[in-house]
Amino acid sequence: MTRHFLDLTDARVVPTDHLVLTHRAIRDVNGSSAMGIIHGQAGLGKTFAVERAVGMVRPGHTCWVSFPSRPTMRLVASELLAAVTGVPSPNNDRFRLMARLAEELRSPHRLIVVDEAQHLNTECVELLRFLHDDPRTDFALVLVGGDGTWEVLSREPMLRSRVFRRVTFRPLRSNEVLELMREYHPIYSDVGDDLLMFIDDQFAHGNLRNWASFTLSAAALQRPLDESVARNVFTLLAGKAG
Repeated sequence: MTRHFLDLTDARVVPTDHLVLTHRAIRDVNGSSAMGIIHGQAGLGKTFAVERAVGMVRPGHTCWVSFPSRPTMRLVASELLAAVTGVPSPNNDRFRLMARLAEELRSPHRLIVVDEAQHLNTECVELLRFLHDDPRTDFALVLVGGDGTWEVLSREPMLRSRVFRRVTFRPLRSNEVLELMREYHPIYSDVGDDLLMFIDDQFAHGNLRNWASFTLSAAALQRPLDESVARNVFTLLAGKAG
């Protein structure tokens, strides 16, 4: 089950364009054993949207992996094999690991999600593409990443030309804030447009993670939300948002 940032109580799932597009992308990519990319700056709800979409699509065998910054090809192959098989992979060389991966990925069909994909270098991206292109394998591949993900991945023409679905997350626009925030949490149900825009302009900047931090802090004050309360929350969260 997907969780809101900070396990925010009473928060609801709001149907942003990005959430809807991610559900469609996951469904299409999985159904076609294709490749998709979900990317955008931190805090916009990418992983939440992918987790929710996977849960709704119910693709069957799903593997989630993520890697530290600048992983080696051997590490990517080893961690992916462990995720696919459910057991730690032996410390084999990369070529043996790749051979085993190709064998394991024959069947059943899987959806493989690589989070924090901006950490992958060119060689690791090529490894994933090679596995996906292998006629013996049957899996859909979704790369999820923050700032710089598309810049890294789009440098590789062999990969870029294979991207079937791409969703770019951006901060909520002003009209989306006004449309969605009252639905997001009960604390905003009676809040006027001016106060919502004040919070967004001064702190949240269309970033859902920032909105979650503000909401949790404001609710803890147990006072009706007004500009004075908002300013107190800004003080509590000083330095968190630019």
